[in-house]
Amino acid sequence: MPELLDMAQRIAAAARPGEQVEAYVSWHRETDIRAFDGDVESLSSAESAGVGVRVVAGGRQGFAYVGNLDAHLAREALEGARDNASFATPDEHVGLASPDGAPVAPLELWDDRLGAFPVDAKVALALELERRVRAGDARIRQVVSSDYGDSLSESAIATSTGIAATSRRTTCYLAADAVAGERDETQTGDGYTVGRGESDLDLAAAAHDVVERATRLLGARKPPSARLDVVLDRRVTATLLAILAGTLSGEEAAKGRSLFAGRLGEEVGVASLTLVDDPTHDAAFGAAVYDSEGLACRRNLLVDRGRLAGFLYDTYSARLAGTTSTASAVRGGFKSTPGVGARALSLLPGTLDQQGIVSLVGDGLLVQGISGVHSGVNPVSGDFSVGAEGLMIRGGELAEPVREITIASTVQRMLQHVLAVGTDVQWLPSVAAGVSLAIGDVAMSGA
Repeated sequence: MPELLDMAQRIAAAARPGEQVEAYVSWHRETDIRAFDGDVESLSSAESAGVGVRVVAGGRQGFAYVGNLDAHLAREALEGARDNASFATPDEHVGLASPDGAPVAPLELWDDRLGAFPVDAKVALALELERRVRAGDARIRQVVSSDYGDSLSESAIATSTGIAATSRRTTCYLAADAVAGERDETQTGDGYTVGRGESDLDLAAAAHDVVERATRLLGARKPPSARLDVVLDRRVTATLLAILAGTLSGEEAAKGRSLFAGRLGEEVGVASLTLVDDPTHDAAFGAAVYDSEGLACRRNLLVDRGRLAGFLYDTYSARLAGTTSTASAVRGGFKSTPGVGARALSLLPGTLDQQGIVSLVGDGLLVQGISGVHSGVNPVSGDFSVGAEGLMIRGGELAEPVREITIASTVQRMLQHVLAVGTDVQWLPSVAAGVSLAIGDVAMSGA
């Protein structure tokens, strides 16, 4: 870690008069294992490192990167970024972040034990998950895949404007897909468990999730079309919040490409709806000490009891909107420049678990999964129409499974028709946490 920061600071210190320089230096190691039919189908381990350099001069920004930590090549990346800046279109809003004095959250996102966790033990976990899924129900016909994966990442950012930040994190997961069948019918289901280290993984919960999702839709049929109340499963809610993340980008709002553009302070949802992006929550999969420009991450309130309270900004989008950064810069690694994005969206939990929400709804639909999100949701108009599958709710209990349906509304209408938010918050491998969510008056297209 110290050597990454040293390299970043040496590059940033080479800034010329009238020039801003940012160096992002990172190292990453990952392992992926797939088990199939009681044996190891594939095993790979990869390591990567590199330096990304941004140069801003005269309102022009240039970027270049190199895929290793060679000091000579890093200097070449700096010269490449300078050269690229000379060809860029001038933009008065480009510029690097400067320290803003925000407190640094005391997060520990690194598990030392993961780096020393032996490969044979990782293989054993993938094989054991496959075994448990296969044994979980007689209707499981095949475990399509059973995977173990982990990653260790370290990075450093330094700028000529005074930024000097380091971060590191470990993650690991177990995931499986299975096919269940009865007679001529088959259904698929998946499940997973994630953590910072191996001790965080819950084999039993992941196996149960796979089996339940694969078997409980057996016998599903297309129901008659109707307007009804729906209960979104935690994973589905996380997908909905990830959609909202894009609409709450300060850059998209400033450019009029968000359904919330120009609506700051307005009522956009029911009074029970509070939405935050909080990367300082250590349980969040996207938790981080610093954003991708080196500013200390912080809790950002986006919807406060139904009213639009704010947007997410990185340095560029904040200047575009005439405000300050919310430390919401994200990037895909040393090969890309930062942009604005959410890391850890979550709804303030309510007072009922999923069964309590199902009982409250009485008659409706539990949505277990959705498809076609990228083509079926418009972030500007808010139109929402996606494929879905799940179980009908009758008399406050889960009933027959259904599939080949479409649920449709608008994002604006859905937020205004939230009936209940669950207590069952679950941090998923996503920019958002899952939670059971009941929404009223949704159109279901079926037979």
